[in-house]
Amino acid sequence: MLMKDMYMIFLGLIILILGVLIGVAFLTLLERKVLGYIQIRKGPNKVGVMGILQPFSDAIKLFTKEQTYPNFSNYMSYYFSPVIAFILSLMIWMVIPYYFNLISFNLGLLFFLCCTSMGVYTVMVAGWSSNSNYALLGGLRAVAQTISYEVSLALILMSSIIMIMDFNLMIFFYFQKNMWFLFMMFPLGLCWVSSMLAETNRTPFDFAEGESELVSGFNIEYSSGGFALIFLAEYSSILFMSLLFVIIYMGGYVLSIFFYLKLLFISFLFIWVRGTLPRYRYDKLMYLAWKSYLPVSLNFLLLFLGLKIFLI
Repeated sequence: MLMKDMYMIFLGLIILILGVLIGVAFLTLLERKVLGYIQIRKGPNKVGVMGILQPFSDAIKLFTKEQTYPNFSNYMSYYFSPVIAFILSLMIWMVIPYYFNLISFNLGLLFFLCCTSMGVYTVMVAGWSSNSNYALLGGLRAVAQTISYEVSLALILMSSIIMIMDFNLMIFFYFQKNMWFLFMMFPLGLCWVSSMLAETNRTPFDFAEGESELVSGFNIEYSSGGFALIFLAEYSSILFMSLLFVIIYMGGYVLSIFFYLKLLFISFLFIWVRGTLPRYRYDKLMYLAWKSYLPVSLNFLLLFLGLKIFLI
């Protein structure tokens, strides 16, 4: 490959990362505004016109605060786990299907599953290395939840993979020209939405930070930059999960404004759910993953396998 091509790919990745970070910034603003209006109050509206510069002032505030760390913490792992979580959440974006310039490889979905599996370790290490009982409890719950729902995510994904017989995200577009997969596999689409919520630790599945005895979950001991990086990683994964849902179930990647509106709607759904639903009970969460989604996704997998064989 020519050196110029390498430079172009590198430049494209930097632009992509900057775009993701700006998208994350405005997603947090959207969340605060929407939650404000759901609770019949104004969201942030002082910094800039209608509060449009609020995320940037928050970022400046967080990154200029003093970095504290507990005396009894395991310092290196405590310090680097948010950084690695952030890097992993940005690495997943490499599989975004583009028609030009960027890395588009045939095993994109496998790469996504590998990166999300690695993300579990950062939560576990962040909870353990803080050397606080609350952080450890929150970390363990988050890990148990994430691992449980990764199983259902992978199995739901298998049905779509069997339909297209490829791991490349670009291919989804060609198979959904006439009909979205969402209509064809509607129950699976709904299972995927709630698994997305559980995978990204969002309401109504935010047990890692929701229980009264956990205070704030695995990130309780983090402040300033470390907390900001965990926050950015979470919202980056929310955006990516929304993107993946649009690609797999809502028509694939199309270079049009409609594609980005669909992406915005799914991201808005995360916020809408947060403002509407009460928190689930922990045992019911586990029951949902292992007793409901696992058999449903396996049965659909067999159905689509049979359909594929029958049609070929």
